[in-house]
Order: sequence, then C-alpha cells, then structure tokens
Amino acid sequence: MSEASTAYPAKPPPTPQRALLSGAISGIAVDFMFFPLDTVKTRIQSTAGFWKSGGFKGVYSGVGSVGMGSAPGAAAFFVTYEALKSRLPKIDFFSTNPALTHMIAASGAEYVSCLIRVPTEVVKSRTQTAAYGQGKGSLHSAMSTMKFEGIRGFYRGFGITIAREIPFTSIQFPLYEYLKSVLSRNYLDGRRPTSYEAAGCGMVAGGIAAALTTPLDVVKTRVMLEARTSVQATAAEVASGIPPPRQPSPSVLFFPPRLLAILRNEGPSALFKGWVPRTFAISMGGAVFLGIYDLASNFRLDDNTGGKSERLS
Repeated sequence: MSEASTAYPAKPPPTPQRALLSGAISGIAVDFMFFPLDTVKTRIQSTAGFWKSGGFKGVYSGVGSVGMGSAPGAAAFFVTYEALKSRLPKIDFFSTNPALTHMIAASGAEYVSCLIRVPTEVVKSRTQTAAYGQGKGSLHSAMSTMKFEGIRGFYRGFGITIAREIPFTSIQFPLYEYLKSVLSRNYLDGRRPTSYEAAGCGMVAGGIAAALTTPLDVVKTRVMLEARTSVQATAAEVASGIPPPRQPSPSVLFFPPRLLAILRNEGPSALFKGWVPRTFAISMGGAVFLGIYDLASNFRLDDNTGGKSERLS
C-alpha cells in the first residue's frame, strides 16, 4: 500500500461539525439496516446455541440500544478520524507513510468510539440472545445489567472489544483509502471517486476486514455473554433480585488464552462461526456507512480546485 498516495482533486477535510453530523447519519443508517444480520451472527456465536438464543425470532431485539449508541459512536469516530488524518501528516514520519497515517487515525478514532459503543453492544448482545428472558427489550437488559453488575457491567469485554476493533479498523480504513486512490489513478483519470464509488471501496474493504477478524469477533461475543446473569440467567432468576456470583471482566491480556481455549475445545471451525453473515453484513454495511458518510460530508461542497491534484494524505 505504499502507493496509496495518488492524485485526485483536493477538497478540504470536513469541519468537525460536518464530520459529527455525517458520522451520526451514517451510523444510524447502517446499524438499523443490517441489525437482523448482526442478531443472527450473535446467536450463532453464542455458547447457548443459535436456536436456544432465539433462532430467527425477534431479530430486531436490542435495536433500541443500538439506536442510542450508533449515532454518537459513529460521530465520535469520524470527528476523531478526520482530526488525526489531517494532523498526523504534519509529522515527518507520517508524511511519507500514508497507510500508517490512516491506520493510526482509524485506531485512535475506534478507541474513542468504543467508549460510547461498548455499553450499547453489551445490552444489544444480551437482548439478542434473550439473556434476561425471552421477549425482553433493551431497557430491561440495561436495568438487569445495572442491577447485577453495576456500571462496570456495561464495559464488560471492553479490552477484548478493542482487541477486535483495532485490527479490524487497521485493515479496513487503510484498504479503503488505498482502493479509492487506485480507483482514481487507474480508472478515473485522477478524478475524486463519487460517493457511489467510495461505497464500493468501502464494501470491499469492510468485507475483507470482517472475514479476517472473525475469530476476534467470536471471542469478543463470548466474553460479553459470559456474565452469570447473561447466558444462564432465566426470567425467574432475574425477577428474584438475587445477584449471582460475578465474574470479573477479563482484560485484553486474557484474549490469547480464550482464543486458544475455543480452538482446543471446539476446533478451528468455532473461531469462524458466523463469518458468512458477519462478512456479508459488514461488507454491505461498509458500503452504506462509508458511502453515506462520503455523501453527507461532501454535500453541497463546491470543488474550487480547478482540477488540481493532491497526494492522498
């Protein structure tokens, strides 16, 4: 990806306000459109099994928590990403390493975003798998999590989520920027890709990153569902108000042993459970997420560069 620095007409980076609004719009759109596929993937990965976790019933269970977290999470991501993407090249080391610039910018943005998204992921996963009883909504799952585990329960698996998201975004965004650069250089005569073309690049980049990081996603999903009050809890147990023994939320240092344990006890195929719906959902989601963001962030912006070119930063 060393040649990810190719020419197309320059535009100034989106303002923080525009990045904030565009990110919120793209986050809401992609999460609501592909939520059913995410539910299916989560239930496949659950240790309780697909059918016991709900099968194909209530595939929008937990969508309320996503609605609350998707907009601010995506907005925080793009505000941070655009800021780092524009400032890192001012450092000599990054000015000659565009792929590394995009990798660091995306990783930093993902960390900030996860501070918002992880609590909603916890609630969403437990609602999707009927952890606190069949037919219970996001509010009930959130209240039960707070009741049994407190605030820390909402950040269960934070370290392992970071361990999944950083590799994912470190693949997706440099690849996304690289594909746009190659598309412009080789097929568009140096023209900046349209939002539809950017969506295509996002689809390819998202699909590749999703497939490669499925084992990390399996471990992350298992950890988020591991609390005694999640997979094993019945509606009666939750209603009793007696908190079961708590399990500490493992740090990222527990990630390799957990991955190896799944590999040893369940075989290699277990690490790729749900890879088909995950890859399909994220590839389609990447098209929507990055296509809508590109469209919204460039909406009604005049290109006053007069056809001049710039090196992709």
